[in-house]
Amino acid sequence: MVSRSRSSEPPESRAGVDLTNLDGPLFEGSDATKRDLVDYLDQVADRLVRVLTDRPLSVIRVRPGQPPFMQKNVPKYTPDWVRTTPVWAQASHREISYALCNDRRTLLWFANQRAVEYHPTLIPLNSAHPSHLVLDLDPPAGAAFDVVVSSAQLVRQALSDAGLSAAVKTSGAKGLHIYLPLDDQAQVEDVAAATRAIAVRAERLDPTIATTAYIVEDREGKVFLDSTRAGGATVVAAYSPRVRPGATVSFPLDWDQLENVTPADFTIRNAAALLGDTDPWQELMPGPQTLPADLIEEGHTIPVARVQAMHEGKRRARARRE
Repeated sequence: MVSRSRSSEPPESRAGVDLTNLDGPLFEGSDATKRDLVDYLDQVADRLVRVLTDRPLSVIRVRPGQPPFMQKNVPKYTPDWVRTTPVWAQASHREISYALCNDRRTLLWFANQRAVEYHPTLIPLNSAHPSHLVLDLDPPAGAAFDVVVSSAQLVRQALSDAGLSAAVKTSGAKGLHIYLPLDDQAQVEDVAAATRAIAVRAERLDPTIATTAYIVEDREGKVFLDSTRAGGATVVAAYSPRVRPGATVSFPLDWDQLENVTPADFTIRNAAALLGDTDPWQELMPGPQTLPADLIEEGHTIPVARVQAMHEGKRRARARRE
């Protein structure tokens, strides 16, 4: 009797999606297989799809033997049942066809394409208003997670002082993401301004541990309160895996849990079991809020970090030449 080779075996199928090469390693350092990725995404599909629905999606894929890459424009071989939406890219002066991951079938198709990370836009489809204000807390190299937690509490206090409340999740890397849900009237530039103001107010509460300095060499080993995730920006979704050692997951937390965990505690091998039947990102998220006028007004007086850093970089370059 002649056994069939592995390549001739029929692929597994879920929700009408053929799944191939499931037992190969996911990526170097992941301690996981492609099957682990597919199984995890299938287990959390209802919760992850909920935060991806009707949002233009970028993904980070990993092919065997290649470095990870971000995919925005869907490939030509994308099935016709994957919903897409055209978005004009000003930087490249072309129209990009973004996927909309609105169902389990589409999510499983992405999983079979070895899409590990899921980065939706902050502005939903058919809207001109960001749904959330987001602050990304980025620790310096080698920092313990407790300094990130302390910085997050500064942001929470600054929000509370402004009459606002937010939800928090691990980034899946080394930091935290803080999300403030907004009403449907928030203008893009006002949200960006308010994000800058919250970051500056949090920095003022304890400038020994937190900073808004955009240039890395100016941060002096402090946690960076990144206020640039605004407008058309994307942020990795709650429940999304990351291309990080151990195949970690961006995991929602109650504020009281922060001191007892680290981002490495949540991976594609244990996150679904930790969630059970719950959806903490929905359960812990406050209702939509209106940004205070004084917060917006203050934010508009604060320079945009990237622009300020660009001008400062040019100034320093001239100084070195002279």
